[in-house]
Amino acid sequence: MGLQTVPKETPSEAVLSGRAAPAGANPYTSLLPDPSTVDWAYWQQVAKARGEARAQQQAAAATTPPLVYNELEPPTVQGQNDTQATAEFVSGFGTGGRRNNPAAQLVGTLSPGSTPATVVPSVEDDGAIPLANVTGLGGGPGRTVTDATIGDGPHGSAGTGTGDFDYFKLTGARAGQMLVADTDTPTSDLDTVVALLDSSGFIIAFNDDDGVDLDSNMTVTIPTDGDYYVLVLGFFSIPNDPFDPASGTGAESEGDYTLKLDLDTGETDFYSFDLKAGDVLGATVNGAGSELRLFDPSGQQLMGSQQDATFIYPGNSPLPGGGRATLDHVARANGRYALMVTGAGSGAYDVTVEALRPEEHQEKNAVQTLFVDFDGGFVNTGPLGGFGVVNMSPLASFLPRWGLTPADEDALIDVILATVQENLNSDLAQQGGNPRFAVRVRNSRDNADTFGQTNVSRLVVGGTIAETGIDTIGISQSIDPGNFGHEETALILLDILSDPAGPPGDPSLNTYITPASDRIAFIGHAIGNIVSHEAGHFLGSFHVDQFDAQANLMDQGGNFPLLYGVGPDGVGGTADDPDVDYGDDAFNPGEGFTGTEETLIRTAFGLSKGRGFG
Repeated sequence: MGLQTVPKETPSEAVLSGRAAPAGANPYTSLLPDPSTVDWAYWQQVAKARGEARAQQQAAAATTPPLVYNELEPPTVQGQNDTQATAEFVSGFGTGGRRNNPAAQLVGTLSPGSTPATVVPSVEDDGAIPLANVTGLGGGPGRTVTDATIGDGPHGSAGTGTGDFDYFKLTGARAGQMLVADTDTPTSDLDTVVALLDSSGFIIAFNDDDGVDLDSNMTVTIPTDGDYYVLVLGFFSIPNDPFDPASGTGAESEGDYTLKLDLDTGETDFYSFDLKAGDVLGATVNGAGSELRLFDPSGQQLMGSQQDATFIYPGNSPLPGGGRATLDHVARANGRYALMVTGAGSGAYDVTVEALRPEEHQEKNAVQTLFVDFDGGFVNTGPLGGFGVVNMSPLASFLPRWGLTPADEDALIDVILATVQENLNSDLAQQGGNPRFAVRVRNSRDNADTFGQTNVSRLVVGGTIAETGIDTIGISQSIDPGNFGHEETALILLDILSDPAGPPGDPSLNTYITPASDRIAFIGHAIGNIVSHEAGHFLGSFHVDQFDAQANLMDQGGNFPLLYGVGPDGVGGTADDPDVDYGDDAFNPGEGFTGTEETLIRTAFGLSKGRGFG
């Protein structure tokens, strides 16, 4: 399921205020061996506090007032701007034309719904899909409320002890319907998790904490027509088989809860505006609005957010943040885009939107250098959450762990560099419109070390967890939509990658090497893909779903054969190995975003001088 499997902790005041570093590797910017070991509740609190502090600093430095747009739909009315087709056009906002303002404040109201709630009883045993409670929700709008208990079923702590789960069925739901599943625990200490599954048991979406407390609030768009199931469970207790009520990992958090399900009854307000190819859009909402979604001119959802993760932007990024939900997007093409505002309740909200041209914030004709460093040596790991200045081992010291010799180093570096060049230059240049790329890849073997100079970012290939104090395989200093920061560091650590072979799915490259492997080709391509993954972060991309069938350079950790390019034979360095590239893929559902991330477009415009694609 991708759920957290470690206890939740509360960050100290020093961590929240920025006076101390958070514990562990930042999961948004890291390629982790096992993402389920992340304390997401901890990082959500860090993100919220540091995002708010960043927003306060931006507000204090603001000099140009935004365009103010007031919603036309009356506060007590629904239905006038509830779809993309009826979106209210925000005239005068954007980067096109001298009279346009690149910043706007959208002020509106989410009106209360009028559909009465149906009370649905929770009848045990309801711990599997075939046993799900019938809600009556499905093809049309509706709202239900259920008072239930985790722990009262036959498999709770008072029964078999494998864990109690409650399922609720949506019959014949239609593609495009919006479901809100909200849990409240006013009388118990239950820590809920809520998820949506399709009829095969596949996880569509889930939410653990709503950002306010340990209750859960999940908003999801039904992807295709069919039956769906809302699952409520107590934190740390996970069903191994959604068709078997006794398949849980153990009874953990238990107690009473109230579940509210809203299908197509919540208020949504749509606003539209024109963007140019290469515009970097940022939006953040405060007040009653708790979710934002951005749609392209064809109606495809680009990004949805119920959180503010702007604490991972570089310090010089001008994109807005600090609200209850924040999103960003790099526009692929000219056109009219739409922003949806919604929330679990009703009341007033305001949305800050900004459209920026990164080239206007940078030195004219600047060329960015990505310096790939294989030499190790002294590196300041402090900005990435490490010990500070440490002495990192070079690539050469890991060669024997892959069965290679010193004589193989040059050939291995050649493959790593060729893979990075292909990912960052060749693939991007094949996009229509011939954008002007302003990037060059340099390396420690062939070029002088220029890190520390303007417009030079560094990717260090070498070192270990013990040396750096960062428990990860790779980590980037930031995620930078629009690529506003040009002097950053990323690490690609080699201890886990060169460990002895493990079971299928293990992160060690040795797991996929057999006598049939071209060792140098496989190791070089895999490391080159990881270098490109970390570069992709400071060029603007978040993680995408590593458990779908689409291989993508921005896949999160946990499914390493996909990122490494291991073919169907399960062996690396053979003829069936695929070429892994940037491209369109679903945002990673565990990181709080929904929609399709266009990682190729984000990277291409981050490295271009602003000319659009055809």
